[in-house]
Amino acid sequence: MSLGAEHDSPEKIRERVRNSALGSLTRREHSRTELKRKLNKRCEEPEIVEETLDWLTDLGYLDDQRFTEMFIRNSIGNGRGPVRIAHELRQKGIDGASIEQALEDSETDWTELASEVLKRKFPSPPQDLKEKAKQVRYLQYRGFQPDQVFSQFD
Repeated sequence: MSLGAEHDSPEKIRERVRNSALGSLTRREHSRTELKRKLNKRCEEPEIVEETLDWLTDLGYLDDQRFTEMFIRNSIGNGRGPVRIAHELRQKGIDGASIEQALEDSETDWTELASEVLKRKFPSPPQDLKEKAKQVRYLQYRGFQPDQVFSQFD
């Protein structure tokens, strides 16, 4: 279903786009790029989408910095490492400098988090090289850097 039917006035289309955007933001935080992609799928009027995004930003409902900080907090709580978090944020349209700054501001001890994540999944230390390799792959998949991963096995 398109938000902008051909017979609707620009005001009606604008209202539908705004309502759709507000509905999306009511359910969860979005980055500007993420919300733009979502709205562009439903509306063929890119200028109305941009206008809506600017309107939401001016109202303080759409804020990439707040989104980034919340995403990082949630990801840390879910046991994700900095590599994976940064990758997912880039996919959501957040620029590298903002990601790097937000990760630094989180003041997370990534090595300690890697240790907690490893102990939750594997309560006992690896008994052989095959088991160690499995645990290393697990931490890499979770997004931890090599030094954070290998420090768990010293």
